Amino acid sequence: MAQLVRDVMTPAIVSVHPDASLVEAAQLMRSQGVGDVIVAEGGLLLGVLTDRDIALRAVADGVDPLTVSCQSVCTAEPVTVHPDDKVSTAVGLMRQYSVRRLPVVVDGRPMGVVSASDVH
Repeated sequence: MAQLVRDVMTPAIVSVHPDASLVEAAQLMRSQGVGDVIVAEGGLLLGVLTDRDIALRAVADGVDPLTVSCQSVCTAEPVTVHPDDKVSTAVGLMRQYSVRRLPVVVDGRPMGVVSASDVH
């Protein structure tokens, strides 16, 4: 029987409000020991923000991370998977889109994250 995303995902999500500053997001990532946060409002996924996004889409451009919002830098409408998808589907999407993490979503609501390290 094929293993499902729900069997390997990390069910706890770390999320920020879209208006949170990049500094707030970076501090949250540091305190939680994660490299990404879910950008959500009203329980609905808006995007994913990674430490790499902060470095390459903001800091490298010289923007002020205290005044720039997470929503303006995050990957909007990220590739997602459902908890009942096969792990092979998640792996295929990671390869196809060159990403290391996928939000696990049900009806627009983030339920967890599956990362490349979860499936290898």
